[in-house]
Amino acid sequence: MKKLAFLNFIFLFFSIASKGQVIGGTSLSYDSKFSQKGLFESTEILNIQMKGDFRKILNDREGEEKYFPVILTYLDKNNKTVSLSIKVKTRGHFRRQRSNCTFPPLLLRFPAGTGDSSLFPKVSSLKLVMPCRGEEFIVREWLVYQLYNLITPQSFRARLVRVNLTDLKNKKMPSPFFGILLEEEKQMAQRNNMLLVKRKIKPQQTMEEPFLRMAVFEYFIGNTDWSVEFLQNIKLIAADSVAEAIAVPYDFDLSGIVNSPYAKPAPELEMTSVRQRRYRGYCIKDMSLFDSTIAFYNRLKPAIYDLYTNCSLIDEKYKKITIEFFDQFYSIVNDPKKLEKEFGYPCNASGTGNVILKGLRED
Repeated sequence: MKKLAFLNFIFLFFSIASKGQVIGGTSLSYDSKFSQKGLFESTEILNIQMKGDFRKILNDREGEEKYFPVILTYLDKNNKTVSLSIKVKTRGHFRRQRSNCTFPPLLLRFPAGTGDSSLFPKVSSLKLVMPCRGEEFIVREWLVYQLYNLITPQSFRARLVRVNLTDLKNKKMPSPFFGILLEEEKQMAQRNNMLLVKRKIKPQQTMEEPFLRMAVFEYFIGNTDWSVEFLQNIKLIAADSVAEAIAVPYDFDLSGIVNSPYAKPAPELEMTSVRQRRYRGYCIKDMSLFDSTIAFYNRLKPAIYDLYTNCSLIDEKYKKITIEFFDQFYSIVNDPKKLEKEFGYPCNASGTGNVILKGLRED
């Protein structure tokens, strides 16, 4: 019964009846108003309007970022307009650069004391992931967050939003586009009854089972752009300041499953494509330590496939190549020889399993 209920939830998740817009050849459904309990508890695509000096905001691509006043507007569950005075600035490194991305990522800062009636209660700031090279890649990355939510609650929740920008000086703005609002890291930790950990640790010092599930997930989606030791696209949470930490991944735009136009593996890895998988965990010679993790992924296989096959937000071509990408993973992890070759790679002294990527360094 639990499995049936879960599959029904997945079906409802991607069967929201509303008006559509074409992204990557597929009709997307969205609602203009918020109708569930909270920002990250709803599966509807949320429309938000932001009015400010967006000509200057979107051109703030170099040097220290500056905050700009913005009015954020959305419709609540009663179809009433809610307006919030917030501050917005650009953020990031690679995606902030004009030569790399059409839009820079944004950070939305909310005023203290935002009421409980707001969609954003007790939120100090939220990351807004903006389209870099096309909206379809935003949808793909959002799906990866949904995918990791299936793996563990110790993950970032994400809300797909439709963004409508208005410039104060009536400068021409782009047509409404899709973005991703990411759960605040402190709220993610609190939701799991944990604290954020800032201390520097080796991956071997994290909790073993959660680490293996996370590292295998990164392998599953074809992502090598992460590091526990250097906190590269990783946050650490723990029950207290001395407890073993759990690694929580984010930023999946360079993964093979998203396959964005700018995604390339780091030269140090000596890989030809992000569609080529490389296990980036630490050296484990006893492959039996992966048994429970592989069994876990095997049990979750129907839900993982359903997440994509039932999704109306992606086109059939992408569904097909993604299911084939999943098939490759399962053929590897369920073959002892292939498993040892792939997951034993960090133990290969002549390989690139433990190289430090450019930009990551010792303190």
